[in-house]
Amino acid sequence: MTATTMPAASAEHQSLNLRGQTLRTPVLGAIAVGAVALTALLYLVTSIHSRIQFVLIVLLLFSIGQTVASVLVEGGRRARDRLVTTLVYGSFLLALIPLVAVLVAVIERGAKRLDMDFLTHSMRGIGARDAGGGIYHAIIGTLEQVALASLMAVPFGLLVAVYLVEYGTGRVSRAISFFVDVLTGLPSIIAGLFVLGFWILALGQPFTGFAGSLALTILMVPVVVRSAEEMLKLVPDELREASFALGVARWRTILKIVVPTALPGIITGVMLAVARVAGETAPLLLTVFGDNSINMNPFDGEQSALPLYIYSQAGQPQQVAIDRAWAAALTLIIIIMLLNLIARFVASRTKVK
Repeated sequence: MTATTMPAASAEHQSLNLRGQTLRTPVLGAIAVGAVALTALLYLVTSIHSRIQFVLIVLLLFSIGQTVASVLVEGGRRARDRLVTTLVYGSFLLALIPLVAVLVAVIERGAKRLDMDFLTHSMRGIGARDAGGGIYHAIIGTLEQVALASLMAVPFGLLVAVYLVEYGTGRVSRAISFFVDVLTGLPSIIAGLFVLGFWILALGQPFTGFAGSLALTILMVPVVVRSAEEMLKLVPDELREASFALGVARWRTILKIVVPTALPGIITGVMLAVARVAGETAPLLLTVFGDNSINMNPFDGEQSALPLYIYSQAGQPQQVAIDRAWAAALTLIIIIMLLNLIARFVASRTKVK
């Protein structure tokens, strides 16, 4: 560091910390302990007993105590910086609370019923009060329906994204972007109603797993298009220009350079779309119709799915049925997590060096 930069850095530090002092870690720890103790005292003397409210009050009291101490020791600018930093971390913590609460609840209630028999048996001949039964037929249905929807939605969505980024100009491109935005906010039950009205009622097709896949495809396409579009926009134009300078055709540049460069992000977007449709219930209620028997063929006959299984079992008054619903919910979460891990592994292997 030169002699000219050292005074500049020192002046910048002094402008942020006018008093030249810094709050020590023990002081911040004491403020945090005091915030927790004061919140606990409030819980003893008031009727507030919510865990989320406890965290909110602790965060509020800690922010106030830290800001006051920072103003006294470090100055106003440093105190504002600490306050904003605390609010950012506190917001992140609050955002994690619902996720952690859902995972803990599902694991606690679903793990006691989840076993190998539950994963390898169907509900054929099993009543709501019977302790047996499983989700083998529902797992098969979910995997097949999501796979078919992905086979239809991913290539189509990727082609649309390539057109919007590489070729799209004028009114056609703006119209496509508008309709993609509309589809992004489309309620899932509307997709199910469309497939029910057009594919099943108008064309006379039966209730099948493929009909459910058509509804899931409608929901997947806008997510794939938007995620792939954003990833393709992040590819530097220098790579395209270098390829064009070497005389490479535009389509080959897209296929060999642009798409492979953006592939890890595209795969992540695809997995987000899969995670969204894997838990959809409303479209499947109108198109798949559900079945307690094992059906390996999604093109023939009614078929079950994990969301339908959870919905039907959770609506039963018997505790054994509710336990099956929790176990099925835990299985669905595990399947989505495994798919995400596989996608991350593939993305790391296909990353352009």
